[in-house]
Amino acid sequence: MSHDLRIIPLGGLGEIGMNMMLFEVGDEVMIVDCGLMFPEPHMPGIDIVIPDFQYLIQNRKKIRGLVVTHGHEDHIGAIPFFLRHFNPPIYGTPLTLGLVEAKFKEHDLEKVNLVETRHGESVKIGPFSVEFIRVCHSIPDASALAIGTPKGLLVHSGDFKFDDTPTDCKTPDYEALKKYGDRGVLALMSDSTNVEVKGFTESEGKLAPFFKELCDHKGGKIIIALFSSNINRVQQIVSAAEEKRKKIILVGRSLVSNIRVAREKGYLKVASDTLVDIKKMEKYSPDELVVITTGSQGEPMSGLSRIATKTHKYILVEKGDKVVLSSKAIPGNEKLVYNIINLLTKAGARVLYEKIAPVHVTGHAHEEELKKMISLVRPEFFIPVHGEYRHLARHIELATEMGLLKEKTILAQDGDVIKLTKEKVEIACRVPTGRVFVDGKGVGDVEEIVLRDRVNLSKDGTVILVASINRSSGEIISGIDIFSKGLISEDEEAELLTEAKMAVQKHLDQLSLEIKTDWTEAEAEIRKSLKRFFKKSLDRWPVIIPVVIEL
Repeated sequence: MSHDLRIIPLGGLGEIGMNMMLFEVGDEVMIVDCGLMFPEPHMPGIDIVIPDFQYLIQNRKKIRGLVVTHGHEDHIGAIPFFLRHFNPPIYGTPLTLGLVEAKFKEHDLEKVNLVETRHGESVKIGPFSVEFIRVCHSIPDASALAIGTPKGLLVHSGDFKFDDTPTDCKTPDYEALKKYGDRGVLALMSDSTNVEVKGFTESEGKLAPFFKELCDHKGGKIIIALFSSNINRVQQIVSAAEEKRKKIILVGRSLVSNIRVAREKGYLKVASDTLVDIKKMEKYSPDELVVITTGSQGEPMSGLSRIATKTHKYILVEKGDKVVLSSKAIPGNEKLVYNIINLLTKAGARVLYEKIAPVHVTGHAHEEELKKMISLVRPEFFIPVHGEYRHLARHIELATEMGLLKEKTILAQDGDVIKLTKEKVEIACRVPTGRVFVDGKGVGDVEEIVLRDRVNLSKDGTVILVASINRSSGEIISGIDIFSKGLISEDEEAELLTEAKMAVQKHLDQLSLEIKTDWTEAEAEIRKSLKRFFKKSLDRWPVIIPVVIEL
């Protein structure tokens, strides 16, 4: 068995989200993060996307532990699905593990070994030692990791920013990062999400004046949509609301759950009478209420979406209300977000969002902070992580601008096996990896071909043809019936489908007896005929489903 140090990303290198990375020495593996990715526009019907665990299933005896850097879904969201196959100890800081544990009830999981640690403490996991280093992010308790291995020291940045005035007063542990840099770091793996943005990120504390001014609003209620895990921002809203003696309504199951965990763990301070049951909100005037909700990305079933479409059971947007989308639209979600903004504006609300108001700051380091991470750690080798291909490539350019030699960097993708020695870094081979789609209760039963069918159905609709054929003569017995969905309006449908029947009948009449009496061949010919007909008549390519019944 080789005792080389191997680093294997199963997710997060080539996409935003689905972060998961393996560290392997000999026959022992440690995992860092196990996250999900939210579906992209070409994935209709998919709830979430998780990494493919095939390589780990093949090497299940090697797994020694799972380390979690922080509590965002793109780092912990796939853990319940991971635990269907494996049950190693899970290591993390208190809030992070609290958010992980909150998922167990929903997924009927029991007997999971959670090992709580704190910043500055180290744990031993097989041949690895891991120290959790405090960094800032858009959720408390975020960690970078100093990973000791038999081959040398590694630093994994996790998701981070360098915020010197964070709302919880817990600044990044620069000294720890510098300490390891002085000791000698073999390789740095650093977050690439915002590498294309110049300068420094703004402090989360910058938003405090905005929320205080917002809570001065009179003449309607205040509705604020944000990511449910952004606990520090929730704290700023709570503090501003309490100062103005307003009550808070929570909307969204994940938001309610995350706030409960944060309060229990001591990361969120809320007066006992500040939170009000949504069923009792009628007791208060709109001026007294601040609604915090999920749905800042325009998700169709989220709290904000239901409020905007006037389908929420308790909350109605009215003239005089102020609505804040305290986030940045994730690429691909812009259309959904602007649709929500339009609906809220039509209802009479004043809507504030990132393009027109200071409603959001990012949790990911900009270019200057990424440079600072490199200068603090001073690694021998550099591996960009967490980002699309262009982000990773730009981060390597940044590292070389900082003085690292190009040959001491590696641009890897999911599934690449990165072999690391004191002399060089290289991609040695690949392991099975990919994306697994979760649709309802199904995990992995929707494959790419099913998604293609769903996309085609959404573009040009479907046509179903039913025909009964004599198995001896190949003649049509009871005529041809054709039905369509999503193809053309009902007013024009009858005439078009009559012409389609005639085209199919003419085509079948021209076929040989051998083909007409073979139902699989007959179905193929019917499909070919209808494709040709709809291409010529409509220039469309509907999904065609022929059903041939032999009698």
